[in-house]
This record gives sequence, C-alpha cells and structure tokens, in this order.
Amino acid sequence: MDALPVLPPALPGERLSFDGLNCYCAGNGPPMLLIHSINAAASAAEMRPLYERYAATHTVYAIDLPGYGFSPREDRVYSPRLMTDALHTAARHIRALSGGAKVDGLAVSLGCEYLARAAAERPDDWRTVALVSPTGLNGRTPRRGEPCSTRAVPGLYAALSQPLWANWLFRQLTRPGVIRYFLERTWGGRNIDETMWAYDVLTTRQPGARFAPLYFLSGGLFSADIHTVYEAIPHPVWVSHGVRGDFTNYTGMYMVTGGGNWTVTVFQTGAMPYFEVPEAFGAAFDAFLKSPAAAK
Repeated sequence: MDALPVLPPALPGERLSFDGLNCYCAGNGPPMLLIHSINAAASAAEMRPLYERYAATHTVYAIDLPGYGFSPREDRVYSPRLMTDALHTAARHIRALSGGAKVDGLAVSLGCEYLARAAAERPDDWRTVALVSPTGLNGRTPRRGEPCSTRAVPGLYAALSQPLWANWLFRQLTRPGVIRYFLERTWGGRNIDETMWAYDVLTTRQPGARFAPLYFLSGGLFSADIHTVYEAIPHPVWVSHGVRGDFTNYTGMYMVTGGGNWTVTVFQTGAMPYFEVPEAFGAAFDAFLKSPAAAK
C-alpha cells in the first residue's frame, strides 16, 4: 500500500488548538475569523488571500472546521450543530486572546450558515458578519424548519457510507481531475487557483477524509431553518457573490434582508471573488468593516 502524502500547513503563521480544533493565526490588531466552505476537499486553504491580506491590519484566524484540515476527522455525526459549536469554541478562545474584543467573522458558501447561526445564538461574540456566496438563498421556497433541522435526504447517508464502497466512492469523487472540475464550476471557468487545487488533492488523501464529506453529500450539513437563522442575525451583514459558476442564484435573498442590516456587493467573478479580484474585494470589505453601522 502506498504511503499517504504528508499534509503541510495550509497557511503560514502560528497553529493554535482550540479544544482540539486547528486554527491558523497571524498578524496583530482586531480579531477576525475566516471560515471555509464545506465540500469534499475543504480546508482553511480556501481562505489564503484574505488571511494574508488581513494579517497586515488584524489578528486574523482561519479555522479548519471539524472533519477537515488538521482538525479531528472522526467517524461521527457531522451536522450544522457540530459546526456552529466549533465556531462558538473558536470565538470564545479568540476573545480570550484578544482581551474580550468582539470578532469580525467572514465565511464562504455553506460555512456562512454556521457563522450566521453562531452570530444569532451568541451575538456578543461578534462585531460584524460577512457572507461570501452564502448557501440557502436560492429559490423562493422558505426554509423555516425546526431549529437545527437539516436537509438530509432520508437513507442517503446510510447508502453512501456502506463500508463495502464508501472509501471507493470518496476516492472517485476526489480524483485530481474531479476536484479540478468542481473548482472550475466554482470559479465559473478554467482559471482556478492552482495552489488551492494542489492542497485540495493532498487533504483528501488523509485518514478520515471521507467522513464529513459524506454527510455533506447526503444533505446533512445544510440547515432546513436557514431563513429563520439569517433573519435573526442582529449585526451588520455584508453579502458578496459573483455572477459565474454554480453559486449565482440568490432569488431568495429578499426573504431575509428586511431588517435593513444587510448590504450586498456583486462581483463579476465566480464564487470566490477574493481570489479573482482581491483589491476590489478588499476595498469593499474594508469599507464595510469601517462603516458607521459596524462601529456601533
């Protein structure tokens, strides 16, 4: 059997353990937490451009959510509750390290659902909430299920996780060419970030890499009450998204923005605009962080 490739750190700086969860840290200043998306090959590597940029002005942290990167990849139930609790843990540690300062949070794609829930549940931990290409806002069907209910398809996880084929299935989904295909769908074109692709390939080859992604594929990491959660965020909220690729349908956003604390910026990019137009993204994010609403 071939030896598993060694996984290097996804980001420079210090690596901290928050009750076992891996979190990268760099810089000096107000605390900021970056939260990656959820997919078959996710990790804090997705946050590299923002992590490097904001280390110049903030103490910036980038977490590996449970099941990803250097955080535990246990064979357990992965759920929105687990991911949200991981953010509660990170916020508690970050605030302790920052003299009690509130945290500016930024998340990508499905990670946005967990940041939103964390902010709604424990608003005193957070100063602002930034959502990049958030999930749950496509279509016009309200998602107001029971608290912490999920969109898991009954029986699908059991089928995907059968020992006879679970590992084989995950290997097929994470072949280098398949990872490239899904990144191209995220970017909406072939000009993906090659460094991120290479790290995605490595991180999917680690022990336990399949456990969280199989819950993702079964729908068990999506929140069935997400519209209620988004509406409950009391902080200033900045949403940004692109116009290419798979993450361009935000027709349901009107259902959660009635409180007047949401602002939206659209970039002519794919779902990770901070990779494609880092200066324009940074300028818009900086303006949000310095806005009168954020200063309250």
